[in-house]
Amino acid sequence: MRANDKKAQERHTTAEERHEAARDEQNNESKPYIPLASGADDGWSKEDLATATCFCGAVQLAFPTQGSSLVASFVCHCTDCRKITASMFASNFTILDPYLTHIRGRDNLTAYSQSKTITSGNTMTNYFCKTCGTLMYRLNGARPGRNICRIGTVDDFNLHETKLKPMGEIYVKDRCTWLSPIEGAKQIEGQSAKK
Repeated sequence: MRANDKKAQERHTTAEERHEAARDEQNNESKPYIPLASGADDGWSKEDLATATCFCGAVQLAFPTQGSSLVASFVCHCTDCRKITASMFASNFTILDPYLTHIRGRDNLTAYSQSKTITSGNTMTNYFCKTCGTLMYRLNGARPGRNICRIGTVDDFNLHETKLKPMGEIYVKDRCTWLSPIEGAKQIEGQSAKK
C-alpha cells in the first residue's frame, strides 16, 4: 500500500470511528436523535409528543408518542403498501384523528383515493406533500378517525427504535422471502383485527 493511500485510509477510519461514536452518543434512548434527513431542521421530540416532516420540509405534523391516542405501530407487507411506498413494506403507526396536529403545510397536501388495490375493497385515501411527494398518512374508509402515519417521516430517529418500534406485522403472507420477521412482533397473515 502506498503511503498516501495508507494515510487516506487512516483518516477515513478515524472519521468513521468519530461518526460512530457520535451516533452512539446521540442514539441514547433518553434523548432525541434528529439527524439532518430532510429539507427542514426544526423537528423536535419531547417525552410525549414529536414531529413528523416530509422530505422537503413543507409539511410537518405533531403527534403523541404514548397513551391511548397512539393506537398501534406495525409493518404492512400488503401489495398496496409495497407499491405506494416503492419498497417491500410500509412501517406505520396509527394516531387517532383529534391528536394529529398539522403544524404546517396542510394546504400543501394532496389526496389520492382508491379502492381497487385494497384487499378489503374499502377506499384508502393517501395524503402526499405536493412538493416532494412524501406520503405523510393514509385514511381507511372502514376505520374513520385513524391516521395511518409513516414511521420514516418521524424526525426523532430514536422513536423508530423505541416507542414506534412495530408491535406487529400484517399481510405476512405477502412478505418477501428474503425478509425475516421482526423479533417479538405479532405475525398476522392478512389484515389486523379491528380495534
